[in-house]
Amino acid sequence: MGGAAALEWAGYSQGLLAVDLGVRTGLALFGEDGRLRWYRSQNFGSAARLKRAVHGLLNGVPALAAVVVEGGGPLARLWERESTRRGLAFRQLSAEVWRAALLYPREQRSGAQAKHRAEALARRVIEWSQAPRPTALRHDSAEAILIGLWGVLELGWLGALPPELRR
Repeated sequence: MGGAAALEWAGYSQGLLAVDLGVRTGLALFGEDGRLRWYRSQNFGSAARLKRAVHGLLNGVPALAAVVVEGGGPLARLWERESTRRGLAFRQLSAEVWRAALLYPREQRSGAQAKHRAEALARRVIEWSQAPRPTALRHDSAEAILIGLWGVLELGWLGALPPELRR
């Protein structure tokens, strides 16, 4: 099931798309109830192919209200331009922003440590959301999940971090 039918079936009318930007891009969609709907990692192979794909990716998510992108440069500007053109709320941030909100300082002493903790928390978000469990969770998908969690907290779709996700 995909597209608009999937959104209507899931019982929500708007979503937030979280993007861990890169040639290998992590994507995660959250519903207005703050729960994760789907997540994936997509290897575009080149910045040029990613650039061409942004329009289609946003078209594939009807009833979208917001886009949150971690990363910068020309590719982030593409997401911003396309989001703005569609009237979507847009936020660009660095990893330090969502990590500070969701991870303890001791869990961020190194990039490898932060990625490991992010994966563990992302798995808890998947379980809490009752989203399909991954066979393997790539770090870009895990980070997209946490970018999205940060986004739904910022939008107020979740008033606070759910108890199941607190440590």
